[in-house]
Amino acid sequence: MDELIYKELKKGGFMRQVQNEKFSLRLRSVGGQINANQLQKVSEIADKYGQGYIHLTSRQGIEIPFIDFKDINSVKAELATVNLEPGACGPRVRTITACQGNAICGSGLIETSNLAKELDEKYFAKDLPHKFKIGITGCRNNCLKAEENDLGIKGGLKPKWDTNSCTYCGVCKAVCPATAIEINKETNELKFDENKCIYCGKCVKSCPTDAWNGEIGYIISFGGLFGNNIASGKSLLPLITDKETLFKVVDTTVEFFKENGNASERFKFTLDRVGIDKLKAKLEGVIK
Repeated sequence: MDELIYKELKKGGFMRQVQNEKFSLRLRSVGGQINANQLQKVSEIADKYGQGYIHLTSRQGIEIPFIDFKDINSVKAELATVNLEPGACGPRVRTITACQGNAICGSGLIETSNLAKELDEKYFAKDLPHKFKIGITGCRNNCLKAEENDLGIKGGLKPKWDTNSCTYCGVCKAVCPATAIEINKETNELKFDENKCIYCGKCVKSCPTDAWNGEIGYIISFGGLFGNNIASGKSLLPLITDKETLFKVVDTTVEFFKENGNASERFKFTLDRVGIDKLKAKLEGVIK
């Protein structure tokens, strides 16, 4: 089979197996969500065209192995009946991953599912110098490991303290993982060191008198990598508190990679080569 055909198939989510003319089909499942009727169709396709099983990927995806080359169009047609599409492979933006966020999880600070869909609609399969992964996690518990992604988005909360409502009970100090809060119960004094704060929101969620409140937003990391080389994404910006600015940041980051990246070069190595401060300067320009 022509190598160009293989490349086009991979671009459309069909990955060549070691077995001759067999392909593993990666599906597009945004934020790890798939409807029950879609899951039923996946099961039917695995039985009919595969070997009766599926593989769950590390990025919340579903793959159906052992699809024959001759059956690819039939499989795509059946997927379309339940509004399922193949995923993307190769040098382009991959399917967005996300935890369940504040709609389901008690720890969640931001909404994640709709955000993942919005990002996917705008960036999915966009051609870039190399694969580009975006992951969303709802809070500092970081279940989706945001910093492993080329661009990671994490829910955060910048707290504010209201002295009039506080009883100095000490709950906020007890739950703070960053030791940013000190309380003197004898003198009714509270000291909050914002420089230590990691925006986890635990003080706000745990306060029995609502003396703590704050502003919810997005903590963004850049240049994460988890493969042959491992790197944690870097935080370059303060907490972003509105979705419009968040999308400006994502736009700027994706375009920066497109303009500065070399072919087959992951985003982290582009930043190493051209300088991460160059990206930071562009980002600071769009959030002002």
